[in-house]
Amino acid sequence: MRTAYSVEKVRAAERELMARLPEGALMQRAAAGLAAACADLLGRVYGSRVVLLVGSGDNGGDALYAGARLARRGAGVTAVLLSPERAHSAGLAALRRAGGTVTGAAGAEALIDRADLVVDGIVGIGGKGGLRAEAVPLAAAAERSRAAVVAVDLPSGVDVDTGQVRGAAVRADLTVTFGTHKPGLLIDPAREYAGTVRLVDIGLELPAAADLEALQHADVARLLPVPAPESDKYRRGVVGIAAGSARYPGAAVLAVAGALRGGAGAVRYVGPAADAVIARFPETLVSDRGPRKAGRVQAWVVGPGAGDDAATVAEVVEADVPVLVDADGLRLADRDAVRARTAPTLMTPHAGEAAALLGVAREEVEGARLTAVRELAARYGATVLLKGSTTLVADASAPVRVNATGTSWLATAGSGDVLSGLAGSLLAAGLSARDAASAAAYLHGLAGRYAADGAPASAQDVAEAVGEAWRDVRD
Repeated sequence: MRTAYSVEKVRAAERELMARLPEGALMQRAAAGLAAACADLLGRVYGSRVVLLVGSGDNGGDALYAGARLARRGAGVTAVLLSPERAHSAGLAALRRAGGTVTGAAGAEALIDRADLVVDGIVGIGGKGGLRAEAVPLAAAAERSRAAVVAVDLPSGVDVDTGQVRGAAVRADLTVTFGTHKPGLLIDPAREYAGTVRLVDIGLELPAAADLEALQHADVARLLPVPAPESDKYRRGVVGIAAGSARYPGAAVLAVAGALRGGAGAVRYVGPAADAVIARFPETLVSDRGPRKAGRVQAWVVGPGAGDDAATVAEVVEADVPVLVDADGLRLADRDAVRARTAPTLMTPHAGEAAALLGVAREEVEGARLTAVRELAARYGATVLLKGSTTLVADASAPVRVNATGTSWLATAGSGDVLSGLAGSLLAAGLSARDAASAAAYLHGLAGRYAADGAPASAQDVAEAVGEAWRDVRD
């Protein structure tokens, strides 16, 4: 599992470690890792042209010491000082001894245009807001140049704890981060600025409770249900799907498609799209008597393509089993009834739906996704899966989980219906709301990659690829 920690926790761990090490040793560890990553990216260090963008903090010191190491290997290294009077003095001295040169910001854009590598050491993890005015032209020059851009710890201008980008920021090809991942490196929109992330171990001892988690194959494999020899379809769990309408029968079909591939032993469907569901999936158990009389289930999915069927949504929300609320269900459900539920609730909004639930503009959610998902979980007493290029899963107490297995080809009609059915099936199979949401997002993202394979894919293609994703994770 990949974990990320807030600035406060990282700073505390750094102070504790520095108290046990000789002065400057921790920075040297970071600089060594940074220099090695830069060398790997360059391929041939000797004769390469490297520009360091150096701010006033420790990140500037890391960049200077790394630059000195590259200069000793034959690179031509120039440090551009944005705050000359506050630059790291020992790092400057090391760079000069190694043959590096130092200049101010004036004329630095021309240096960047000719560089093979630009190292962003402008702002450290304590920075807030976008870049200051004097750094903006340098960041823009780096972005349009042919040079590879390496960020020290995180791209300057992004918010490390939230992933927000409030102004201009450096766009890196590679971010070399020290000790642990930081939330902003894993959450959009900041993640888009980080490029590939390389973690350098510098010996930090961090608390067990992280601020953010990103599951990997092995973590998801441990969550996925596997039938025991004595299992039957009912012991494996039954998921109820209350979805679709005369206008949107396909939503029901796609939600059932996801559910049938999600680990539960059987799927019950309730709604007006029964004929379409049976025609596509004859193994589905259908009912026209409403959710209360459909038969026993271990979890419900309600809302995909429901149109204006508020009565069905209300009936499902009253059920004393785990309930996943998606799409139209998020709009139709009585919010007080959702808060009053005692069984687990999983809400799966996209940014627009989350904005409506919070009473804010969509842009506010998209710019501060971590804040939004935490607020939704707290306000509704639910587990919340916030869809997007990185999917976030939050509940009231545990660390937020982030998933980035998907592809932009998943932005297609019906994809979310498949995800809802898949997550609901995992709920019925016995996973907690947090684990069901996390595993479903992971599998759904992988399935999207396999279905697309670099070309457009439909939601039905994604559903059919879930099995391949499941086997990949399990193997």
